[in-house]
Amino acid sequence: MEFSIATLWWVAAGVAVAAELATGTFYLLMIALGLAAGGLATHLGFGLNAQVIVAALVGGGATALWHWRRYNQPQSAPARENRDVNLDIGERVNVAAWAADRTARVQYRGSAWTARLAPGAPAAPGAHVVSAVEGNWLVLSPI
Repeated sequence: MEFSIATLWWVAAGVAVAAELATGTFYLLMIALGLAAGGLATHLGFGLNAQVIVAALVGGGATALWHWRRYNQPQSAPARENRDVNLDIGERVNVAAWAADRTARVQYRGSAWTARLAPGAPAAPGAHVVSAVEGNWLVLSPI
């Protein structure tokens, strides 16, 4: 059984998609796009050199475009300060008094938590907001 060049392009694109599913990297989908473009170039009657050039330009261009897009997106906050990761960030608590070491015990979600004051924040009692979670410590900033 003989395979055409177009079949080889499509099989290679399928292998790239399967590898992407196994590894989870989006860049392999861009390479698969280039390989599919090579298959389309074959169906359009392009020669082998033109097929390779089309595949390289589409795959490389898509990869470069995706990398540029990700590079220019704003970076998310670290997990300990990111509300998308930890829903405690941004919640309010009331601090009765701060200890000399800038820690306090606060009632939060039905239990007592140990909290520490965010760097540079004044140690004043009252309403505070959770600005980060470090292990089982709440990091609090005044409102």
